[in-house]
Amino acid sequence: MTSDTSSDLRGAGGVQALETGLSVLDAFAGFVRPAMLKDIAHAAAMHPAKAHRYLVSFIKFGYVEQDAHGRYSLGRNALRMGLAGLAQVDAIRLVTPLLDELSVTVGETVLAAVWGNRGPTVVQWRDSPHPVTVNVRPGSVMPLLASATGRVFTAFLDPALTASLIADELKERKAARVKRFPETAKDVKELARTVRDNYVGVVVGDLVPGINSVSAPVFDHDGRLVLAITALGNDAVFNADPAGPIADAVRQAARTLSDRLGHGVLPGA
Repeated sequence: MTSDTSSDLRGAGGVQALETGLSVLDAFAGFVRPAMLKDIAHAAAMHPAKAHRYLVSFIKFGYVEQDAHGRYSLGRNALRMGLAGLAQVDAIRLVTPLLDELSVTVGETVLAAVWGNRGPTVVQWRDSPHPVTVNVRPGSVMPLLASATGRVFTAFLDPALTASLIADELKERKAARVKRFPETAKDVKELARTVRDNYVGVVVGDLVPGINSVSAPVFDHDGRLVLAITALGNDAVFNADPAGPIADAVRQAARTLSDRLGHGVLPGA
């Protein structure tokens, strides 16, 4: 090992120069538009001249670009690396520890659901110490209008994907004359607006009498709904208030996973 190499090593094999350079790249995360050298240097906590040397190298390898006004932004290779990282993220895998933690936090049954070919489909389930009696397990398909999970997909999924299923449910509900559920397209729009405003879908005994539930959306880096996280429990103890502690915990779990998937902070965070 040469003395030059030794001076670059940090801790257990770390390279000091690389770590310093990466701190310059990290600084770009705080800018939503091209930034000047002085701002990048300030964000990286280093002298502008030193930051400039790293930027020159990053430009050479396509990780940073500089425009005609001298402002810097992430280059094509940085974007390519970011997209490659996002492509390797598996929402269903990542939700596993979050569901375990959420179940302990709220003390209730929790589940995760994705969009399947027949609607919102449960893919993971965690029973609470006092499990609820419902005929729902992994593989179950939830209704769009009568379940908290379904209401999240109704509010945030592309309407082209939900329209026909919603129309079928409206017909069924109209025939059954169940007044708790939306009965018209106008009702559905109002329901979706409420869910979007609260960032949580709620049912209070709507699907199964005596069972309440709340559900929150998870988005990927493109802002697409990829999954819903839901908690449910007996109405005697389960507080389904959108502003209550259970809804807050479910929203936080969904926000955490959305952040991990590259979506960033959700509105209202």
